[in-house]
Amino acid sequence: MLSFSRMVASRQVVRLVTGMRGVASTNAQTTSQDNLVISDSAVARLKEITGEKGWLRLGVEGGGCSGFQYNFDLEEDGGELGEEDVLVERDGGRVVVDQTSLEYLQGSTLDYHKELIRAAFRVVGNPQAEGGCSCGASFNIKLEL
Repeated sequence: MLSFSRMVASRQVVRLVTGMRGVASTNAQTTSQDNLVISDSAVARLKEITGEKGWLRLGVEGGGCSGFQYNFDLEEDGGELGEEDVLVERDGGRVVVDQTSLEYLQGSTLDYHKELIRAAFRVVGNPQAEGGCSCGASFNIKLEL
């Protein structure tokens, strides 16, 4: 399974400090695209739906109409992080991504977008993606030959 997440650089982002099990995070100003960024709207929505214990699990899997697809799972009770899990936290909004998926999400932003007909989390600005479907649920990996 692969994981994902995207955001725009030059904003307040979360710098990850990985450990054997889990991750601690600190708010830091950075311009690198090595991190997964959580937007203000995603932080607000995550805090509403997950409370103090839960998180959103973000992953990348093979499939979809473009080759890879984003997978979002809500874990309301939190629990133990797996050995490969990385916790990204910003202002109380928590996202868990496995390390393999994080490679496909580096430099991306996790956003929460509302429209008249729907509201959903989405990954935007993924520098690892070359293209995708029109709904934004799947993407092609950028290959450097």
